[in-house]
Amino acid sequence: MEEIRETPDGPALKFVHVDDVPAQEVVAQLHGARRVGVHLKFLEWTKDRMVAFTYYDPGLILERHAHSSDALIFIIEGDVSVGDHPCPAGTLIVLEKGAAFGPLVAGPKGCTFLECYGDDVRPVPVDKDAYFTLLADQGIARLPNPVWQAPPGAPVVEQGEADTWS
Repeated sequence: MEEIRETPDGPALKFVHVDDVPAQEVVAQLHGARRVGVHLKFLEWTKDRMVAFTYYDPGLILERHAHSSDALIFIIEGDVSVGDHPCPAGTLIVLEKGAAFGPLVAGPKGCTFLECYGDDVRPVPVDKDAYFTLLADQGIARLPNPVWQAPPGAPVVEQGEADTWS
């Protein structure tokens, strides 16, 4: 449960426990008969920032992309490859606004990480055609984006029918 306390100088002091936040699938793929996805727990999402506790299922592949704000990603368990760079547990990825990274490939045990963004969390795809070719070469089908719910107080974000959130 989120707890918010007023401090003497006015700004809020918030406490959120990861176990109190439901996981939501936001990206889905089909690897043969196995559904693979990105699962987020939105710990904080305001007009100024977003913090998510995120899990990638084993073998998940996300496209090379950038983000519309600075981001910090800290790998907690498992591993992910970012392009040709292996990122095991304990790795901090600093992604400045507009810097492209990927493709991202989750390791055989998946990957759990904490990600923090500034005011605009939207990804910016770099090359959709290359991404879909990579998936096809691996025999992976990209499923439609699952419907997910932003937490109360989050800014309105267009989910749309397009494949934006991959």
